[in-house]
Amino acid sequence: MLPVNLKLKDKYQLFIDGKWVDATDGGMLKSYCPATGDYLSSFADASFEDVDLAVKAARKAFISWSKTTVKHRAAILNKIADIIDEHKEELALIETVDNGKPLRETLAIDIPLSADHFRYFAGVILSEEGTANVLDESFLSIILREPIGVVGQIVPWNFPFLMGAWKLAPVIAAGDCTVFKPSSSTSLSMLRFAELIENVLPPGVFNLITGSGSKSGQYILDHKGIDKLAFTGSTEVGRNVALAAAKRLIPSTLELGGKSANIYFDDCRLDQALDGAQLGILFNQGQVCCAGSRIFVQESFYDKFVGKLVECFNKVKIGLPWEDGVQMGSQIDKRQLQKILSYIEYAKQDGDKILCGGEVVGGDLACGAFMRPTLIASNNLHRCAREEIFGPVAVVIPFKDEEDVIAMANDSDYGLGGAVWTVDINRAIRVARAIRTGRMWVNTYNQIPEGSPFGGYKESGIGRETHKMILNHYSQCKNILINLSEKPSGFYS
Repeated sequence: MLPVNLKLKDKYQLFIDGKWVDATDGGMLKSYCPATGDYLSSFADASFEDVDLAVKAARKAFISWSKTTVKHRAAILNKIADIIDEHKEELALIETVDNGKPLRETLAIDIPLSADHFRYFAGVILSEEGTANVLDESFLSIILREPIGVVGQIVPWNFPFLMGAWKLAPVIAAGDCTVFKPSSSTSLSMLRFAELIENVLPPGVFNLITGSGSKSGQYILDHKGIDKLAFTGSTEVGRNVALAAAKRLIPSTLELGGKSANIYFDDCRLDQALDGAQLGILFNQGQVCCAGSRIFVQESFYDKFVGKLVECFNKVKIGLPWEDGVQMGSQIDKRQLQKILSYIEYAKQDGDKILCGGEVVGGDLACGAFMRPTLIASNNLHRCAREEIFGPVAVVIPFKDEEDVIAMANDSDYGLGGAVWTVDINRAIRVARAIRTGRMWVNTYNQIPEGSPFGGYKESGIGRETHKMILNHYSQCKNILINLSEKPSGFYS
């Protein structure tokens, strides 16, 4: 049964040029709660004509929006943050019902961190300064950043609202306009967000396009009026985004998949380490691109640590994500659940040992897509240790020493996140520096504060978000070079 305080419209339209409009061909998609299977709402499935209208609106708005002052944009960013805070409980519940993640996560992390992100970029643009240098006592070189134009932004289903903030805050801060598309699996929180801010931004600055990725998403990728693409999602789809951008010679930023190493030395604080292993793979039901899905444990305390971790995993409370005390909710849908279960079979075929979990949760939760927390004793060369599962499934692998674990951690196509657990700070820094990945935590996991750059090496992506450096990706660099001499060059004398 859905929460009684849930408030959703029966139908949501597209938000284009400051107006709510139906899809031109009348196309609609339906949204269902992954935890119960209940119908939630319907929303527009955008056509090419709709995407084209959104791009044209954005291009028109860019003419004036790109000339706004940083004070004006900062004030808008802060106002958006205030609106998010004012509607935190409502937005968190919508996110939970639409995605399946526990309400305790959306209330404490997804929604408040989104507001923080808008405030962070408001502060950044107010404090940023240009540069001017005199070169060879002959030229004054002025370096400016200018808005890049209209950005096509696509976010995934695992963090619909938070990823929305990661994308929207810097694009607004930079003075760009956006054609923004959430996942067709989880569009409701961003649709409600658009309703809340529809009068805050000038028409055309923020255009919200909903629909299937293969349809409306592809239309965004291919549209010639887009000046930049920004995508968060799987590496497989990310390649298509990169190819679409390369074909048109426009830039792209990509935050993609991962298979991150969570490394435990025998001197780590046990209680903290056990908590960190759970944070690494159970947060958002393991549907996290930087999930600590490869747990490396030093041989000298492997049995002790893994035994305790199995006990912890078996105690995790699974249930309807809006109920009190629930620590893990539903996977995004039953298709994803089946994908996760297929990896359990791969593990068995490889001779791995299922230490706990490895099965669905039935009974009163059978209508949803609930998976038990799973630990697999494996080998770094086996399939479950190589491929992104995107569920609450971690492999545990023993290692001898620093050299051994660094080699295994780096033996991956991915390089997004990772962590090292030890009380030896010198060792922590050595290992963190040696791992080829964009983010390394020390004695913690899955912390994602604004002001700390996030992004990947290798097949985990291109570019960094959640830090002011993303503004460089949403702007162009202009150099103005002024001759300080009043004499001819003499080059042709």
